[in-house]
Formats: sequence, structure tokens, C-alpha cells
Amino acid sequence: MKVLVALLLFAAVAVARPGDMYTTKYDNIDIDEILNNDRLYKKYIDCVMDRGDCTPDGKELRKNMPEAILTDCMKCSEHQKIGTDKTLKFMLKNKKADFDEVEKKYDPTGSYRKRHKI
Repeated sequence: MKVLVALLLFAAVAVARPGDMYTTKYDNIDIDEILNNDRLYKKYIDCVMDRGDCTPDGKELRKNMPEAILTDCMKCSEHQKIGTDKTLKFMLKNKKADFDEVEKKYDPTGSYRKRHKI
């Protein structure tokens, strides 16, 4: 999970079992490279906002975002949680309009912001 996965945004109700975790197949993707490359960053934003093609990891991110937000990333690996936090902080500081757009689509009540006091 990356970029938004990250967006990612995210109140756990139950405890996840190891088999219930999101795939870690994409955990080796360099989030800093994506965040610091406008072309790559735009591709991921367009993917999660259903405006463009998605890489396989982008499709995984888009598929899992609604649940990850609802459960505060309960099924995320530690690496994914760190990447999500990094991505959201980056977006809030540098791409506020994108953060607002993603939040409107995936977290219209602002539950992530409230839980994380941002």
C-alpha cells in the first residue's frame, strides 16, 4: 500500500488475523520516489480517483482504501502504516487540494483527520 493507501486517511472494530492482512507484495515500492516525482505522483492520484490507468499496486491501493480508512489501516503491515503516514503528511503539506479530493471520496466524514487530530 502506498501513496494514499494510502491514503490513505483511517476505528478498528475487530482484531485482524495474520491471514486477513493486505498483501505485502508491493511493500518494496519507493514511496519517496513517487512523492517527489510529479509524473509518478499524478499517475497514482489519477488511479485512486478513477481518472486513469493503474499500476498493479495502484489497483491494490484503490481496492483497499475504503476499508483501510474505515479500520484505521488495521490490515496494513507496519511498513504500509509508515508509508501511509508519510504520504498523508506529504499531501497535507504539499498537495492539499489532492488530499481534500481523496478525503471527499474515501472519507467524507473526516474520520481519519479526527482520529489523528490533523
